[in-house]
Formats: sequence, C-alpha cells, structure tokens
Amino acid sequence: MQTRIPTPWLWTVGAALAACAGAVQAQRAGDNAVTAAEDAFGATLGNESIGLYSAKQVRGFSPVDAGNVRMDGIYFDRQGTVPPALVEGSTIRVGPSALNYPFPAPTGIVDYRLKKAGDERVLSVLAALNAYGAPALELDARLPLAEGRFGIAANLAISREEYYDGADARYVRAGLVPRWRPSENVEILPFWSISRGRDEEVAPTILTAGPYRPPKIERRRHFGQSWSDNEYDSRNFGVLAKARIGADWAFAGGVVRSINDQPQGFAELFADTTREGLTRERVVADPRQRYASTSGELRLSRSFREGPRLHVLHAAVRGRGVDNEYGGSAPAIDYGWRPLGEPQPQPRPDAFEFGERTHDHVEQWTAGLAYEGRWREVGEWNLGIQRSRYRKRIVQPGLAPALSRDDPWLPSASVSLQLSPRLAVYAGHTRGLEESGIAPDDAANRNQALPAIRTRQSDAGLRWKLGEDMKLVAGAFDVRKPYFATDENNVFAPLAEVRHRGVELSLSGKPADNWNLVAGAVLMRPRVSGEAVRLGRVGDRPIGQTEQMLRTDVEYRPPWLPGWSFDASMSRYGERVASRDGRNRVPAYALVDLGARYRFRLGDAPASLRLLVANVGDTFTWNIYGNNSFGLTDGRRYVAQLTVDFDG
Repeated sequence: MQTRIPTPWLWTVGAALAACAGAVQAQRAGDNAVTAAEDAFGATLGNESIGLYSAKQVRGFSPVDAGNVRMDGIYFDRQGTVPPALVEGSTIRVGPSALNYPFPAPTGIVDYRLKKAGDERVLSVLAALNAYGAPALELDARLPLAEGRFGIAANLAISREEYYDGADARYVRAGLVPRWRPSENVEILPFWSISRGRDEEVAPTILTAGPYRPPKIERRRHFGQSWSDNEYDSRNFGVLAKARIGADWAFAGGVVRSINDQPQGFAELFADTTREGLTRERVVADPRQRYASTSGELRLSRSFREGPRLHVLHAAVRGRGVDNEYGGSAPAIDYGWRPLGEPQPQPRPDAFEFGERTHDHVEQWTAGLAYEGRWREVGEWNLGIQRSRYRKRIVQPGLAPALSRDDPWLPSASVSLQLSPRLAVYAGHTRGLEESGIAPDDAANRNQALPAIRTRQSDAGLRWKLGEDMKLVAGAFDVRKPYFATDENNVFAPLAEVRHRGVELSLSGKPADNWNLVAGAVLMRPRVSGEAVRLGRVGDRPIGQTEQMLRTDVEYRPPWLPGWSFDASMSRYGERVASRDGRNRVPAYALVDLGARYRFRLGDAPASLRLLVANVGDTFTWNIYGNNSFGLTDGRRYVAQLTVDFDG
C-alpha cells in the first residue's frame, strides 16, 4: 500500500526549523541557476536546471550513455543516478568550456560538483509543493568539525512525486561527503549517496500501427495497471583526492563504485494504436536487473613556466570494470483492445514466468598523455593521445559466450587564440570510444546491451566579451557516430552512420542593471547516411532529433520591490522525425515558464520563497522513444518552494 506524505506536515516541519534560525550567511537560500550560469549550454544548481543541454542530451547525443561523466573533474563510470543530495550541481562542458580538460570527449562532458563543507556551519531546510501538488522536504547540512581541516556535508530528501500520466512514486535520497584537508595543499573527499524509489507506476509507451501520431489524450490520468510498479536502488560511493606537491607537481585521482539495482520492473506497451485511438495493452514484467561498475582515474601533472608561457604535462590512467545482469523478461501479458487513455484494471498475476538473465562483463583500461600550453595574451592549446583497451564478454541464455574487443588510439587537439582582449577564436578535434546503452522497451531485443562504438567530433568558434558583463560564444560542430534504430524485425542495432552538424550560440551576463540573461540556440542538421539509407531501409533523418532548439532565461529584480525578482524561460523545439522511414513527424512546439523569487529573513535567517508556473500555455506534444513509439509530456504545473538557512 502506498504511503503518502501529508503536505501540511512538511510545511510545519520546515516552518518550525526556520523559526529556530540564527544568523548565518545564505547557503541554499541563495541558489539561482540564472545568475550562476557560465553560459547557455547547460547547468544545474541545487534543484534548478538551465540551458540548451542536459546530462542526457548534448548536440543530439547522451554524455551519460557515452560514459563522458566526471566528478570534480575526475572520471567515473555512472550506472545509477547522481542525486542532488550528493552534488551541489553540474555543468555541461562543450565547445570552449571543454578546452581546459586534458582529455576531452565527443558528445561533451557532464561534470558534477560534490557538496563540500566550508568553514561556516549551515543547515538549510527546503519544503516544497512540486508539480501536481507533490510534497517534498530536504535537509542540507554543512558542518565544519575542525576549522580548516575537517568537515561534513550531508543531505536527506524525502518526496512523493506526481507525473504527467497520473502516476506517482515515493523517493528517499541521501548523501554524505566528509572533507579532509590534512594540509593546505591536500584535499580528500570520501562520499556516499543513495536514491531509492518505490511504487513508481510505469509510464506508458504508445506504439502506433503506422507512420502517424497517436490521438491526443488526457494527461494526469493513469491508464496502466496499478500493480505494474518499478522499484530501484541507486548507490554511488568512493573517494576523490587532490594534492599539489611543491610548486610544480599536482595529483588528482579517485575510485567510485556505482550501482543501479532494480528489484522489480515493468513495461506498459500500448501497441498497434490506430488513428481512432484503439490500442492493445501489453504488460511485460522483468526480474531483478542489476548494473554495477567500479571505475577510477589517476592523473599526475607537471607544470613549468617560461616567461609569459605556462606548460603543463599530464599522464593519466583510467579504468573500469562493469558487471551487469539483465533481461529474463516474462512473456508479455496481452489485455486486448480498448480505447487509448481509458484505464481497464486487471488483477495482478500470481506469478511471472521469468527466463534466464543475460550476464555481461566489461573491462576497459585507458592510458593517456596530454600537453597544455598557455601563453599570456596570446592563447592556449591542448594536445593529447590515449590508448584504450576494451573487452566485453556477454553470456546470453542458450548461446555461446560472445567476446567484443577494441584497442583504439584516441587523439585530441584544440587551440584558442586571443585576437584582442575581448575576442578569442578556438578549434578542436577529438575521437572517443563510447558505450551506446541498451535497447529500448519497444524493441524486440529489449534491454539488450549494445556494442561500444568509435566516435569523433570537430568544432570551432569564437568567444567575445561584450562590455564588462556580457559574453557571447558562437561555434560550429560536427559529430559522427554509428546510427542505432530498430530494423524491419524490430531489432535495435547499428544500421548506418549519423552526422550532427550545426551551430550553437550562447549569450549570457547582465545586459543592464537588475537584469540577468542566459540565451542560447542550436541550429543543427542531423543526417543519416550509408547503405541502409541507399536501400531505403531507413530515412536520412534520425529519429527524435530536432533541427532547432532555442532557449532564453531572463531575470529582473525591480529596484522598487526589494527582495523580489521575476523570471521567465522561453524555449522552442523544431519538428522531429518519429519513424524509421522519416514519414511520421511531430510538429515544432514552444514552452513558457514564469516564476518569482522573494528573498527575505525569518528572524536572523536568510530565506527565499520560489514560485513557478511551468508550461504556462499547457502545450501538448509527444516524447519520441523510437520508431512510431511515443510517450506523454508534462502539462501546466505549479511549484512553491521555501528555503531557509540557519546556524547549525
């Protein structure tokens, strides 16, 4: 039976803790993604996100699926979620912001920042009513235990979340980060986090019988089975360390264990959906699925100066070992035809006939050398070479073990030239070896592990400082990878090559007093090529990719309303292809969010009240999961969040 957290209790606890507040500088109450963003390419701060890109989508690809994830600049192989309970935020490193990484990667890099205790004792309390009235409570502590030497950052968050399809779920998330600084030049950061989800009713996957979209249906009405709930436990733990040795040497390293354990899982497929809205519900149950990785990096750097020039040499070793258990799905239960969007409850089966699961093991080691040069008022450059050794062993029920291997050389090079104090140009090229995830729910080989792929990326552009408080970044990019899609037998596999070429723009800063602006655009030409296109097996546009993304976030602080600020987020997404042959398309759509923030004091404690109306126009569109495969998206929703910082 689902436990619901009473909303008044959350607000009562939050208000009671806030009433005890003492004097302290702002911590979480000062979170504001618009004012903190470096550019428009994507960032998170606390519970707020901003920008064109995210951890799941950069230039049309997923950095997380590709394995391009860092924690405080150190490589790790993410398997589970990285909750806000563990990190204060993340930044998408792409274009010029990736130039200072000694080993860049195609598809960009997601760099998380661990929460860290400073020299001030702070306890932050966040109480919220999130989308569709879902309550949440979060406690965030930064506790210095030995000034300048040792402290602990800790976070506990509980929530009940409501979704656009009428489903809901309960979550507990927690994180702990001790910070030990045995000397001025050494920092050691052990960390641990858990995210636990329960009673998460499955979102529907709607498959049409031909190249057309499903008929529009009512949102916030769950029409799957109430017992087809997903559960997951996601954990990350490890230790990071950084040290400066003398004036010229530096060390950075870490080891991370990342686990995604799914004790119970289902897929709700609404297949053969007609234009008139008739559909056939099929429920697929999964046994326990487990994805676990141990990964890490050791990097040693040596720097030396030569007049106005700085030279840095890096030597690094990265490794990961991954053990996965997945598959074994029970035969689909077919509940027959009915109107799409209309619930038809069925009793839960007494048992499911699960099959044997697939086991795979990945071992990958990568060694690299890199050189960075920086010439004051002239520019900087970066050259690198990596050699990777990749081995993957897959044991599938009824088949002989299969071994996949690759040993590529992975070069990279970039340069930035300072044409004037305000204008710089940059260019770069890099190659990578990336994972490609697992086959989606609507494929015949659902949950099957996909092979590693070789990728490459080239980009170039400029950075221009406009006045004292505005910055423009404009660049062009070309990313090439194998193209995965379902074939005529609905098997998800690499069928061709996909190339994403385009330009991206970012304009950020303060255009005037009391204003902040973060605006960006991606104008892209994604195209598929190869024999499969020539034979007409697939179209020349990749499924789900738009050719246009525009987003503007603006905040205004009226001088006659002290403490208040008002913000708006406006975004537009172009037309997307929704079928393998390119005939089925989802039209362009736009979203507008409006918000306000009030900063004040409760007693001596800094506090902020955040109000937000998301998707003001209640725009309806479709997520695209694959070939003629669709999911619902969010409608209009309201958020209210109270944050208070007080002396712990």
